[in-house]
Amino acid sequence: MTRIVTTAAVTVLLTLLVGCETDTGTSQRLPARSYPSMADANQPLAKPTSNNEIDLVEKLVADRRAYQRSLQALVQYYTASGNHDKTTWAREELTALDRIPQYQYIIEAEAMPSTLKATESIAAADQLYAEAQKFYKDAGIIPLTITKDEEMLRAALRAYGKLITTYPTSDKIDDAAYMMGRIHEGFGRYAIALAFYQRAYQWDPATPFPARFRAADILDHRLHRRAEALQVYQEAIAKEGRYIDLRLMAERRVQELNTSK
Repeated sequence: MTRIVTTAAVTVLLTLLVGCETDTGTSQRLPARSYPSMADANQPLAKPTSNNEIDLVEKLVADRRAYQRSLQALVQYYTASGNHDKTTWAREELTALDRIPQYQYIIEAEAMPSTLKATESIAAADQLYAEAQKFYKDAGIIPLTITKDEEMLRAALRAYGKLITTYPTSDKIDDAAYMMGRIHEGFGRYAIALAFYQRAYQWDPATPFPARFRAADILDHRLHRRAEALQVYQEAIAKEGRYIDLRLMAERRVQELNTSK
């Protein structure tokens, strides 16, 4: 009996000692996390405030910016107050935010009407196109290996895009769309490149660039939408046949696709 009482007393004493131990701070190194329960996971999502894709994406972009500004404000606050741990947390979260993929969702070319017509000779548009072309040429060859080159191409994209939105009736809009397709294709953004190539020949069916060939190649080899690719290859052969090398390649590919049906 005495042994049992003694053991119980020692257990209580150890519990009290552990409870009175000074916190080393390691338990506060990261903020507490709350994980959703299974009940939470089964709850229906809140109904979107809009059925319009553009409205929803614009709200997402605004929320992203607000989140980033809030983290930046926390970094400034904790830095000024001398709270090293919380400054570190806020900075780490801000850095992690930069690493999260942030997709455009709204492809610029898709937001531009397919019904535009490249009909007018506009001097200001021609000048803007020349500026964009200079950026493109100064960037060098794709694929990119130097940061400066990428910045030049982004400058070219801005100039081409400005041309289209500012002078939507210019006879240079199809040229600008094709060049934007080339840049996005070089960046590996194949769906965006495809949309711009399509706009090029929609805006000017007689566009001087091989936009249909480029669109068909992306549909075929990048997006694996072979039925669509076959149709666009055939259109390219009929309407852009002056590009002899591309026409020969397209003819071979059409034969292969027809054989594999």
